[in-house]
Amino acid sequence: MQIEIDKLTCDGVRGLLEAHLADMYATSPAESVHALDMQGLKHQSITFWSAREDGKVLGCVALKHLSDEHGEIKSMRSAEHARHRGVATALLQHLITQAKQRGYRCLSLETGTMEYFEPAKSLYRKFGFVDCGLFADYPLDPNSCFMTLHLNDSAA
Repeated sequence: MQIEIDKLTCDGVRGLLEAHLADMYATSPAESVHALDMQGLKHQSITFWSAREDGKVLGCVALKHLSDEHGEIKSMRSAEHARHRGVATALLQHLITQAKQRGYRCLSLETGTMEYFEPAKSLYRKFGFVDCGLFADYPLDPNSCFMTLHLNDSAA
């Protein structure tokens, strides 16, 4: 598996992100969906990576620059055909390494509170993420769970 910066131009990534957004809207009220579309992920504050094997997209993740010390995980997704192969773990390890290299002290994320999101939250907890309060410009929302990782405390 290779994880590389992706310019969001291939159909495999487009399909993965469309499935991601469709699942978010199927699972959460529209006002509680904070996932970005392809245009949003092309913002200059965001670096986007895809994981591939033999040219086939296995997953993706993005890192949004919030400040010199704080980054946010966006759009982490494993392709259906690549589930249970360690793709999400590899992407999360890669992202944490990148965040540390940038000098971030904190890495945060927003995810849903519904049962659908439990596997993702379990993975984040395995890496040391803990529940936290609001960050960035997120509104208070009973459908949102906020988590953070203090990078100087993490082993990854």
